[in-house]
Amino acid sequence: MSSNTQAIDLTGLHADNAAGPRDATRLIVAALATVAWLGGAAVTQWWHALDDWPYTRELTVLKLALAGLSAAIGLRAWRANGPLKSQADAQWARIDRWLAASPWLLALALGITAWEVVTAQLEWLPRPFFAPPQALIAVYFDDLPRLASSVAHSFVLLAYGYLLGALTGFVAGVSIGWSRAVGYWLHPVLRLIGPLPATAWLPLAFFFFPSSFSASVFLIALASAFPVAVLTWSGVAGVNSAYYDVARTLGARASFLILRVAIPAALPSVFVGLFMALGASFSVLIVAEMMGVKAGLGWYLQWAQGWAAYSNMYAALLVMALMCSGLITLLFKVRDRLLAWQQGLLKW
Repeated sequence: MSSNTQAIDLTGLHADNAAGPRDATRLIVAALATVAWLGGAAVTQWWHALDDWPYTRELTVLKLALAGLSAAIGLRAWRANGPLKSQADAQWARIDRWLAASPWLLALALGITAWEVVTAQLEWLPRPFFAPPQALIAVYFDDLPRLASSVAHSFVLLAYGYLLGALTGFVAGVSIGWSRAVGYWLHPVLRLIGPLPATAWLPLAFFFFPSSFSASVFLIALASAFPVAVLTWSGVAGVNSAYYDVARTLGARASFLILRVAIPAALPSVFVGLFMALGASFSVLIVAEMMGVKAGLGWYLQWAQGWAAYSNMYAALLVMALMCSGLITLLFKVRDRLLAWQQGLLKW
């Protein structure tokens, strides 16, 4: 018994010693991120650009704020890892998540500073195709109403199309996976129409639908429905038949088998289809807005390109990236809550 206890203690000691260098490395990275942001602020403040770019002071303030954030993360982690670590173990998981962002803060500091130097200070990249960070800040300040309106319109259009397509694909997938008769008729249609790019239906969609908004909703729904239907069908068809046998032995009806056995067992595959559908729907959203919709991020990109406002285009691309990443992260949160037993199995 004592030897086992000693082995456990030695194992724990080994784990603590192994975790120490990793924590020390993260603290060093947080310190380097602080220095990098301060250096970037110094470059912005004292290395004058070849042109008088607006919002240079705001860029300096932003860099100083991010330097303060990096310093706060490192200081908080150092205090939690010091003599008072035993009192702060409950908060260490949250601090560890902040420390994990330190490499990103360092990379952003170096990348933004290099971007500013080659565009504003040295002008190695030709204008107006390449804009410095100050130009993007100017867009977010000066053109915020138009950009915010485009984001809101794109979000509404994406929500309509994605939800409609996901619901249609889910119902079709459950029907094909459960019923052989339904699968006999829908499966060939799914194999024929599903692989076609949704953008190939643009001319017909804008001809048959009364407005460009409804046509865009149809195209986004079409792009979303196919991956959801295929993955849901695969999940329902792959459910272990023993589950159905046990439920039928206990007197379960067909509705119970579908709602309480087949669908819950197929949820992991359903969420994979939802992730794929979200990426596909976002691509179709931008193309549809470029072709016929008079608002939205796709329209904003086309407008900016037409006026050679490349800083506006880069600002819209950054917003699109954050919007898509945020929606996928939100979908992962929903998945982790519904499928807690699979949390961490599929990561983003």
